[in-house]
Amino acid sequence: MSPSKPRGTAVWWALTIIVALIFLFVASSDAIYEATSPPGPFQILVRKSYSIAAFAIIGFLFSGALEAADKNRPGFFTALAIAAYSLLIEIVQALVGSHEGLAWNAIDVGCGFVGGYLGAGLERLRPRS
Repeated sequence: MSPSKPRGTAVWWALTIIVALIFLFVASSDAIYEATSPPGPFQILVRKSYSIAAFAIIGFLFSGALEAADKNRPGFFTALAIAAYSLLIEIVQALVGSHEGLAWNAIDVGCGFVGGYLGAGLERLRPRS
């Protein structure tokens, strides 16, 4: 392992944790939800697209952190981990007053899985030095 490897690993993990905490805050804020919810019939499609993109970012960072730590895992592993993170968001949202219902909660966790898998795939396409 090169001397810069531990530092690079710490940076990947720090970014993953910081961004995940920011997205957790954003997902549990009614004010941010209202500000980013477009009016009209495509609101749900746009909101779910936002979530998949956010989960892909987290999946990319998480996959990069695993790779930097020499703990490569298949994309399916990252997808399951990000789905679990999405489930955590659903629990936090329920605690702060969201009442989406179990079907929408399951769809949101599914978006976490899809985004996590997408992020892991994109991270594997990243040029290595």
